[in-house]
Amino acid sequence: MKFKRWEVAASDPAAVAALRKAGYASLLSAALAARGIHTPEEARAALAEEKRLSLSPLLMKDMDKAVTRIRDAIRDGETVAVFGDYDVDGITSTILLTDYLKRCGVNCLRHIPRRIEDGYGLSSEAVGKLRERGASLMISVDCGITGNEEVDYANSIGLDVVVTDHHECKETLPKAVAVVDPHRPDCPYPFKYLAGVGVALKLVMALGGEARADELFARYCTLAAIGTIADVMRMEGENRTIVSCGMEALPHTDFPGVHALCREVGLWEKPVTSTQIGFILAPRINAAGRMGQVDLAVDLLECRDPARAEELAKTLCALNRERQTVEQTIFADAETQIARLPENQRNALVLSSQDWHQGVVGIVASRLTEKYGCPSFMIQFRDGMGKGSCRTCGGFNLFTALESCADLLEGFGGHALAAGFTIRAENLDAFRARMNDIVREKFGAEPCEAALRIDAVINVPGEATLEQVRQLDRLEPYGAGNPRPVFALMGAAAESVQSVGQGRHTKFRLSRGTARFDGIFFSVTEEECGIRADMRVDAAFYLQPNTFRGVTTVQLQLIDIRPSLCASRGEQESLDLLNRLTDGDKLTPQEIQRLSASREQFADCWRALERVFRRKRRDKADTQIETDTLPCFRDLAAEIGGCEGFLRAALALTVFEERGLIRVTERGDRMIIAMLPRNGKVSLDDCPYLARLKSDRE
Repeated sequence: MKFKRWEVAASDPAAVAALRKAGYASLLSAALAARGIHTPEEARAALAEEKRLSLSPLLMKDMDKAVTRIRDAIRDGETVAVFGDYDVDGITSTILLTDYLKRCGVNCLRHIPRRIEDGYGLSSEAVGKLRERGASLMISVDCGITGNEEVDYANSIGLDVVVTDHHECKETLPKAVAVVDPHRPDCPYPFKYLAGVGVALKLVMALGGEARADELFARYCTLAAIGTIADVMRMEGENRTIVSCGMEALPHTDFPGVHALCREVGLWEKPVTSTQIGFILAPRINAAGRMGQVDLAVDLLECRDPARAEELAKTLCALNRERQTVEQTIFADAETQIARLPENQRNALVLSSQDWHQGVVGIVASRLTEKYGCPSFMIQFRDGMGKGSCRTCGGFNLFTALESCADLLEGFGGHALAAGFTIRAENLDAFRARMNDIVREKFGAEPCEAALRIDAVINVPGEATLEQVRQLDRLEPYGAGNPRPVFALMGAAAESVQSVGQGRHTKFRLSRGTARFDGIFFSVTEEECGIRADMRVDAAFYLQPNTFRGVTTVQLQLIDIRPSLCASRGEQESLDLLNRLTDGDKLTPQEIQRLSASREQFADCWRALERVFRRKRRDKADTQIETDTLPCFRDLAAEIGGCEGFLRAALALTVFEERGLIRVTERGDRMIIAMLPRNGKVSLDDCPYLARLKSDRE
């Protein structure tokens, strides 16, 4: 299991029925209802796709000032510098704005800092060099909102600055000619969730004027879509329009580098989804910045020569493979550190090393947050100074949390979900303690547990047809606020389990009733799954078409799989029989015979329980284990064998608890079993349940 808890959205059968009656497919109806969409009218509104951005860019605070200053620079032939960021959002923002300015005849300079050497955001050194190269105006994209000192320096050397950004603001804004950021407290722009590239797109549309707005949107929407998806912006409102139009326009975009990258990764001349942009295209563009070669990605997207673009795309993909290797090494080291952390330091994972690649720690933080369900802070130290990247989930605002630790930091920036910071080594312990306190204050004393949200359980597997799966595409584009729908099969049979992809992935054949599905669990080995053929399992997954040798079928892309928490018919009959015994109900002679067990059989059950303890406890000193109830019964049943193994295991635990040998605490589908100390021998014959069985049998 990857997730300790599965949270199935509350089902609303009436809403599902109303949506199906209106013509929506059953799986789509279930997914919509799980998201609070209950009527056909609400569904039409939620699934509607706008073809243009209707909000005026001039609604943004200072947009008019930015437009006036940039138009003056274009008219007067000034040299204009664009200062970007090294992630996908920053790279696409830089390309979008420089392309527009160059098409206006501007002598345009670009600067994107090196992640490792320069760090995030504006720097006075870079600002000074741009001024030396003749720039009289600098426009920041996807950065600058916290660069107060750097903007002051630019002003002092005669370099005007227009800041465009989408990150959270500090109390005091930079003293720039214009500060365009929807997160400004005084900005009336109604949509607050644009990516940096979305703000850059709005700037270009404002510069072009209302008459050219649609033309400019059509030219740049694909770049804006890639940056928006990569920066994990909320997929609603204008972002939904940008991304849906950008994906549709991708095959026809005027940027050959995008075509070259699609060809290199096998997406050319195929329908491209937001998921493929987020997990295939964006990581490769991001790899350039992470590995200290950001100009490689910028040159690719800026390239006008298709042949040269092909070469750059191949190099970029090779660099991404190198990044993946480095990432795996850091992730393994982080896991080792987490295992050594005391419980009171696991609410927020604050980890550090001098050996980590600073450009890769952010993506490892994302993986840790996904796995452990809590904020993660990864810090790479050099000469006593650390550069950190952090990621969060569950409504925990990183920017606000870092503000609460500002006295321990040299600097920080970012937004609610992802941020960066610098810290001195001597402040690390205090930062770790305070951040864990902050998380505990919000979520409580218990360590965070990763929870998987499931939209709907498929109770009629035969309904998961290819046409039903294709209807789910109407929910695209996916992203924050509109995640890809997750479905589940409960109580399925694992007919086969097979390692594929040189042992890195696991393939399943699952069945329930007469329906059978192939499933693939990427980046999870057969050993990590812990699932064997013939086990009864619950599976959570995305549904997708899969074409193999010209035949397209429904495939389950697994997100998690676990021994089933749903009792089979035989298991439920055994549990009901045990409950009747403990409740004192009258039993038939056949039922009494099923429940009867010898002293040696109980001894076998105790030895089996000890073996389960040895496997499941975290260290040798543990006197208790936490486990799923039904799978634990099945584990014991497998250990002791026999046709009545499940009933025997459940009976044994009941007897052992009544006799004071163990303590069982139930928590929903899970239970905590604690081994209790005992003095001398314990007589099982004195257990009232066994005494009753003996009396009835006699």
